[in-house]
Amino acid sequence: MKNVLLIPLCFFFQFISAQPDSLFLQEKNKEKQEQEGGPQWVQKNKATIDLSEVAFVNWNSGGSNSISGLFGMQSSANYSDKYFSWRNNASVRYGINKQQARELRKTDDLLEINSDIGYKPNESSDWFYSAKLNFKTQLTNGYSYPNKEVPISRLMAPGYLFFGGGMEYGKNIEKLSFYFSPITLKATFVLDEDLANAGSFGVEPAVLDESGNVLIPGERLRKEVGILMTNSYEMEVVDNVNMKHKVSLYSDYVNNFGNVDLDWQIDFNFKVNSFIRATLGSHFRYDDDVKTTEPSEVEGEFDEAGAKLQWKQILGVGFAVDF
Repeated sequence: MKNVLLIPLCFFFQFISAQPDSLFLQEKNKEKQEQEGGPQWVQKNKATIDLSEVAFVNWNSGGSNSISGLFGMQSSANYSDKYFSWRNNASVRYGINKQQARELRKTDDLLEINSDIGYKPNESSDWFYSAKLNFKTQLTNGYSYPNKEVPISRLMAPGYLFFGGGMEYGKNIEKLSFYFSPITLKATFVLDEDLANAGSFGVEPAVLDESGNVLIPGERLRKEVGILMTNSYEMEVVDNVNMKHKVSLYSDYVNNFGNVDLDWQIDFNFKVNSFIRATLGSHFRYDDDVKTTEPSEVEGEFDEAGAKLQWKQILGVGFAVDF
């Protein structure tokens, strides 16, 4: 297992050995743009990989050999001038874990796209008339392990789309932003037939007859209109330690107004050198439409247990390359 791990590391170090020249060219291009003056598109790309391995040989305390990997790719293209700000970014993240005598398991899976455009009426103002789009889904099937027979999520099941307009405060909008939208569309996609018929992720379930046959299929799309507030902040806590915070609060006008859906991420990035870094992050979610279940008194049947706070914690050490 350790020999297998060395293969991607060899390729990685061969890759970064050629990076100084490309980084030098990026700096020269940046200087050229500054000399030319005027607004410019700024594009950034980053690839990350976090690896961990545990191996045991005659270890009297026992243990299980394991290897884990978390791969990420981020890309952004931002434009700004005296009156306009247009920020676009996309990210893909995928994690896997393999333990001895156990099947390969997914630990993380995300595809996310954001696009924010803002206009301020005068050059001295820090307030923007703004429109925001956010889309999230996953790439592969998700399971409630060890059961790998029945997926509990798939590509576009669920998929989430937020789109709306409002006001945004951002004196330094790429670092600090407060956004308020009185009208935001939230669309929940469940494009898998079985999950839609089961009413997963808040869509209307199928209508069944006494024999369990589907009379009316479950809906594939749930639409909501509500109020959205977001806040994002990025700062350098101390030298080589950077913190990013992003929180989103949403409440639907029609269905249980006042019940707030929460999505809050806070990440700390610890920079060791130009390529090696560590990450510590927490991600909290609460969605009133995503119900949990618990075993009932009848074997094999489950009762609804309501929505619960979801939490994911990430700690990783690995490599990051800007290009």
